[in-house]
Amino acid sequence: MNAIKEARRIITADPSSEESRTLARLVLALESEADFPLASLYALNLGTFSLSMEILKEWRLDRYYAQKGKLLDVSYQVNILASH
Repeated sequence: MNAIKEARRIITADPSSEESRTLARLVLALESEADFPLASLYALNLGTFSLSMEILKEWRLDRYYAQKGKLLDVSYQVNILASH
């Protein structure tokens, strides 16, 4: 989760910069599953663009783990019900 931490550092360091606002909009779009204009990522400098790609990767991985956790929870509940 290094990219997410780095994005937080960038956003809090200068919340009014275009870079910070774009990263913040990306994070909010990911969380709400809303549309996000990809063209705004192309306007970022290469380092921040790379960071945004890492955020996407981490977000996807985190989502996978969240779904896995839900599956484990349901499986655990079914196992308890079956043992009674």
